[in-house]
Amino acid sequence: MDKKVLVTGGSGFLGINLIRYLRHQGVKDITVLDLVDFNYPEKGEINFVQGDIRKIDDVRKVMKGMDWVIHTAAALPLYTKEEIFSTDIEGTRLLLQEAQHEMVERFVHISSTAVYGIPDHHPLVEDDQLIGVGPYGHAKIEAEKVCLEYREKGMCVPIIRPKSFVGPERLGVFALFYDWAKDGKNFPMIGSGKNRYQLLDVEDLCEAIYLCLIKDEDVVNDIFNIGATEFTTMGEDYQAVLDRAGFGKKVIGTWAAPMIWALRILEFFKLSPLYKWVYETACEDSFVSTEKIQEKLKFFPKFSNKQALVRNYEWYLDNLHTFEGKKSGVSHRVPWGQGILKFFKLFF
Repeated sequence: MDKKVLVTGGSGFLGINLIRYLRHQGVKDITVLDLVDFNYPEKGEINFVQGDIRKIDDVRKVMKGMDWVIHTAAALPLYTKEEIFSTDIEGTRLLLQEAQHEMVERFVHISSTAVYGIPDHHPLVEDDQLIGVGPYGHAKIEAEKVCLEYREKGMCVPIIRPKSFVGPERLGVFALFYDWAKDGKNFPMIGSGKNRYQLLDVEDLCEAIYLCLIKDEDVVNDIFNIGATEFTTMGEDYQAVLDRAGFGKKVIGTWAAPMIWALRILEFFKLSPLYKWVYETACEDSFVSTEKIQEKLKFFPKFSNKQALVRNYEWYLDNLHTFEGKKSGVSHRVPWGQGILKFFKLFF
């Protein structure tokens, strides 16, 4: 395939999985723009530019001659409000501005179901009210508005709202759970664990992105929810990982309100890596309708919640030696420091 593709945030968890997927589909000319070094084995097979989507010179350098842009770069919730807004809103605006100038054919924007906030009904559909929780949720809403502005100017800008996605290379908050599983610990849920919380395998997300690139413009120039179609309760889905770990441990339900208040205090004093969006939604139902993406793109996820979590856990075990003991961070590609939660782990 002779298309020239730009992947912003290509050094991240989604980025590297997407690059591998595109190469498997025959896409050979791939450029990555990221602040973080691209340190994967595929480095010699792509054009890597270390740069910032908020800097016009960096964006112009990589945008020239591009056919497709896949915008995965984002400042995640653990970043400061200023970084989140400048990256997720203004960075998106700058990319779209230059993509329009270069007459880019497709600009696929990766948004988030965080735009729905904590809703009062399920499943969520694409035209539900957008509320958002915290700077990240609000920034994702504003970034979508920018995308719609450029769609009105004639660009093809598919917007994908994925549920939390897992798979090879995913660490972040999930590494905390996997660490407890591998050490033979029970795992406490925020709440009873009987809520339904939809996830998504990164391979399924990559397929959906690819379909937005190759299907007819009048079909893809839209907004799509995406998540696993097979999921049970949060407790049952996470139990699959503890069963795979083989220590006979269990997911343990707790009282949600005391746990949430405790985590608020720990977050305030920077003693826990868990942020508001994680601990205030973990005990609630959270799932979206995927009817639209099934109907319009003929897309059907391959992996259930349980399969996605276990697949990610097995990758974690296989690659533990590469990141164990290394510095923690705030992105999905490194484990987050557990803070005081490492102490509580002793009691489970």
